Order: sequence, then structure tokens, then C-alpha cells
Amino acid sequence: MFVKICGLSTAEDVAAAVAAGADAVGFVLTESPRRVAPGLVRELVAAVPEEVLTVAVFREEPAEYVRAAVRAAGVRAVQLHGNNPATAFAALSDLGLPLIRATSAATAAGADCGDFGEDLLLLDAPVPGAGEPWDWTELGARPPAGRWLLAGGLSVANVGEAVAVANPWGVDVSSGVEVRRGVKDPALITEFVHAAKSR
Repeated sequence: MFVKICGLSTAEDVAAAVAAGADAVGFVLTESPRRVAPGLVRELVAAVPEEVLTVAVFREEPAEYVRAAVRAAGVRAVQLHGNNPATAFAALSDLGLPLIRATSAATAAGADCGDFGEDLLLLDAPVPGAGEPWDWTELGARPPAGRWLLAGGLSVANVGEAVAVANPWGVDVSSGVEVRRGVKDPALITEFVHAAKSR
């Protein structure tokens, strides 16, 4: 089970995610309570081992902005959240980095990984970032093909059930490992990774 811990902003949280066995760590470089500057991201990813994917998260910014921020941050993957067209992914192909398409499951019915040229597909709740669980059974009849991540309202308490119901390739969490909006809890990060990988 591939596990991504997103919305990280401190060295302590990054270290907790890596030590727990997370496969990817995400940093928000778009408007959000979890937003961090590219310079800080560069400092945080310096201690992340090569086998852990470091991801910069954006929401419908112009390709020029994304490209500059990614280079300044020194990350190894790019996540575009929202209703991005396939051309948005094509415009960033010159970076030579894995691309993650993150979108609401409500607007991506029947989606498969790679439809827009992405390397990973992330299906989020109808209201992304709200931290509210949603009906994962909606994916049961027609789950995406390829490598896809389940996100939206996941926590230590429900990730096992979510994985059993939706059978994703991986999971992504942010608010589910926070003590308050934008503030992560290293203990919850550790518990979440272990709970997800025990399925």
C-alpha cells in the first residue's frame, strides 16, 4: 500500500512520515492554510531519502508558476489539483518528473490513471480539503485502472475500512493527521502509515 502524507510544513513532521515508512510526502505551494514557501520546501526535502517521493502540490496555477516553484523547491514530483485539462500536464512534461492528477471523484467518474498523461491519479472527496469522509463505495462498481490514490476524510480510524471498500493502489492523507487545521501530529502520522500498510 502506497502512502502519501500531504500538507507537511515542519522538519519534525517530515521526519515522522519518513520514519513511519511513508512512500511520499507532500508540500502545498498553493493558497491554503498549509501553504509553504518553495525555499522552506527545499530545506525540508534535503533530508528525505531518494526512495521517498517528494511532491509539490498546486491548484490550477499557470505552468510557468508551477515550473519555477518546482525548481526552487527541489521536489521530485508535481501534483496538480482541481479541474486541470490534459494540456496542463503536457505543459509540464519537460520537467521530467512524475505528475499526479488530483481531482474530485464526483467530477472524475470513470477516470483511469493516465487519461491526462499523469503517472498517478488521486481521487478526493467532493469537497477537497474539507477532511470529511465520503462514500467510497461509489468507486466499487468501477474503480480506476492503474495506479490511483484514495483521499478525502481518511484517518487512523477509517483508513482500513476505506482500503477494504475501494481497493486503491494507495492512500493520501492531510487533515486526518492534524490536531488542528494545518498543524500535523507526528504520532498520528505514524499511526496512519502503520494502519494503512497493515491492510
